Amino acid sequence: MKNLFFIICLFFSASLLAQIPSNYYDAAYGKKGYQLRLALHSIIDDHNVVSYNSLWTHFYLTDDKPNGSVWDMYSDIPSGTPSYSFSFGEDQCGNYIDEGDCYNREHSLPKSWFGDIAPLNSDLFHIYPTDGYVNNRRGNFPFGEVDNPTWTSTNGSKLGNCSFPGYTDIVFEPIDSYKGDFARSYFYMATRYMDSNLGDESLSMFIGSEFKSWALNMLISWNILDPVSQKEIDRNNQVYLIQNNRNPFIDFPELVGKIFGSDSVTPFNPNAISVFDPNNQFIVFPNPAKDMFFITNNSFSVDELLICDLFGKIVLNIREISNPIIEVSTENLASGIYLVKIVHDNFVQIRKIVIYKNGNY
Repeated sequence: MKNLFFIICLFFSASLLAQIPSNYYDAAYGKKGYQLRLALHSIIDDHNVVSYNSLWTHFYLTDDKPNGSVWDMYSDIPSGTPSYSFSFGEDQCGNYIDEGDCYNREHSLPKSWFGDIAPLNSDLFHIYPTDGYVNNRRGNFPFGEVDNPTWTSTNGSKLGNCSFPGYTDIVFEPIDSYKGDFARSYFYMATRYMDSNLGDESLSMFIGSEFKSWALNMLISWNILDPVSQKEIDRNNQVYLIQNNRNPFIDFPELVGKIFGSDSVTPFNPNAISVFDPNNQFIVFPNPAKDMFFITNNSFSVDELLICDLFGKIVLNIREISNPIIEVSTENLASGIYLVKIVHDNFVQIRKIVIYKNGNY
């Protein structure tokens, strides 16, 4: 998976459009590249600024788990049972000695990077409730990927030297299930505060409001590998009610490729992205594949099939496929990881496919 640092692709479907205010993104229609980023900045700029102290109360709405406990991405285990959980209010930090003692307000983009200035220091789109001890261990280190951790939290978050190409110093790696959450927080910050300095210290992942190259490559890959979850959709809607602005990269994750990746030549059309229907699942098999792979769904045909390589280049584009099983030859595809975008009517679905040849991928 460490070879994904060049993934730059538009192939993501957005969240439920019914929850996005009507005409909210109209000013970004038809824009691309830097002009699209500038348009989004104007849309989400000048939000209702909340106080830093009020975040404790807002967390009750923005970061509550279905069972009513605090949704802490530094301790939560989505596929299992975390070692501990926090109750709103009563477990608020305070002092702490070990993991599980209390939760505090984590600036996922450390405030030392930008000088702790308003309104960055209270913007809910990058501040989360997290375990105080783990937050302290993370400190102001950048996010990264770690092969040989010097410390690991109870949910598997890691501290250690970065193994992602381009950076070797100490980083903090959240678990895979929340990497996309943090990546989209960072893309929001780079857009909302594109006229600010997010890189005041050496540990910052920014230079001004622009990403350092290794950080951008990694966050693009995180945006793809951890798609938008219902948690993010719900949080985006709650923060909108509080701040009166949204995170566009949760509403439309493909904006990452359109602004920061290789799809900066394609104009943005918010009305062309539609609801993902979990009841209509396409299957891509075998995966990994060698000589060919298949895409099947017996319910309906495919309007369009796109395959994107790791550099964001479309290597295959087929339209109006009526066969219930689509056979795709890998003859002209090199070994590697690709994204498959499947379009039918108002549904857009994404699949990842690994191609291996001669024992390599």
